Amino acid sequence: MQLSSRMSQLGTETAFAVLARAKALQAAGKDIINLGIGSPDFRTPDNVVEAGIKAIRDGYHFYTPAKGLPEVRAAVVEEIQRVRGVTADPENVIVTPGGKPTMFYAILMFGEPGTEIMYPNPGFPIYESMIEASGAKAVPMELLESRDFSFDAASVLAKINDRTRLIIVNTPANPTGGVVPEAELDALAEGLKRFPNVAILSDEIYSRLTYDGERHVSLLKYEHLRDRVIVLDGWSKTYSMTGWRLGWGLWPASLVEHAERLQINSVSCPSAPVQMAGMEALRGPQDAVEHMRQAFDERRTLIVEGLRSIPGFTCVLPKGAFYAFPNITGTGRTSNELQNLLLDEAGVATVSGTAFGALGEGYLRFSYASSKEEIERAIERVRGVLG
Repeated sequence: MQLSSRMSQLGTETAFAVLARAKALQAAGKDIINLGIGSPDFRTPDNVVEAGIKAIRDGYHFYTPAKGLPEVRAAVVEEIQRVRGVTADPENVIVTPGGKPTMFYAILMFGEPGTEIMYPNPGFPIYESMIEASGAKAVPMELLESRDFSFDAASVLAKINDRTRLIIVNTPANPTGGVVPEAELDALAEGLKRFPNVAILSDEIYSRLTYDGERHVSLLKYEHLRDRVIVLDGWSKTYSMTGWRLGWGLWPASLVEHAERLQINSVSCPSAPVQMAGMEALRGPQDAVEHMRQAFDERRTLIVEGLRSIPGFTCVLPKGAFYAFPNITGTGRTSNELQNLLLDEAGVATVSGTAFGALGEGYLRFSYASSKEEIERAIERVRGVLG
């Protein structure tokens, strides 16, 4: 069989490969602490679980509109108003099975040979993978440790040319935990006035997970960009619903029809009972969200202090999400070498920085979406191997 050439362009998400290897080691009897996968260790809130069960019992067994149930899209718009202070139209919301479909649709919509799409590096690996599969050129936006893993707006704007179709912004960010300062977003938004044909995908999946008084700033803040900003968010991280597979995209009116056709041609629609659970998550009590955020904040302090105590490690304090991205160059090992060493000898699963792009060399991603006890044990094991 002869496969399409685009198949050779598709990468993967290394966190899942590490997870599979960690599971295999566990099955063989090895004690593994998994700080590799970005999945909260909390249960989905009980009211959300009960809403999903009720929906199944009530007969939500069938297709829904491709964009999602109208009442769920209305709940998303209420959330946009509450969290971002912006009024949106439910007709411009597309509820998706997870966050990735919104990425896929945006990149497929704008990417083709001869075009360029800019993406964060180090960044979520599916950005670069899908850009290259679309035929477009993937142009990295450097996220530097010296800037707390934010980008420099002037440098980003300097890379835009007549081939640039889309810019991807992710704040708070995976894998770095970096938050782009509002002043930098202001400068980017102002500079984009010179490039009215460039669309923006704003990945805001960690919008409810910020620390130290940081306030999430959405690109919806900028009225002059709203006719070309696609916002990606969802339920996975905020409500510990990664396995439910539920996300949403807010699309400009001029693009929503195209995104809807991509949804129809790929997944048809999101799961009906899962949507009802998602509606309860948005409209029900939010105390579980704050409980998880505070727990992540405590773990953030714990893991950063622990990482800084390991010989050869330095670590910037992340301001969002639930990842630490320590610099490990002082160990004298590459990122892949250290990832494998820690899994094989320390029984600690992490993810090599190079899984997130070439600029991730010299770093490892540690997820602190695990208990404080697990984090403490992991740090002790890493220190034991490298000390």
